[in-house]
Amino acid sequence: MSTIKANTLLHSDGSTTNPPSIPALDQRMAKAWVNFNMTGTQAIRSSYNVSSITDTNTGQTTVSFTNPVHVDRAVTGLSSASGFVSLYRIPTLTSDGGEFRCIHNNGTVSDFIHVFLTYFGE
Repeated sequence: MSTIKANTLLHSDGSTTNPPSIPALDQRMAKAWVNFNMTGTQAIRSSYNVSSITDTNTGQTTVSFTNPVHVDRAVTGLSSASGFVSLYRIPTLTSDGGEFRCIHNNGTVSDFIHVFLTYFGE
């Protein structure tokens, strides 16, 4: 078996190519992820395939994708607060990442300082 190591893959015309498709791993790889701050003016700290977040209410954020992701997907959410991130509105379009609500363990909804979402699927 051979191993290929490269920092950049180039097309024969010199342009950068998309990452190689590996069908056996495709369903196990994240299609999008985002790390953002909900407090004050919401801001994305870092992301992959997320074009924007929108503050829709206290403790609620809508996520939009850069490149389409199929609607039949699973998402996981984490925060650094004593609570959880819950899917509030199910995604309706391939560019729509859905709306999330941050809920403390006592049931109150509030803006969390650190929110992390990861999307899997097609």
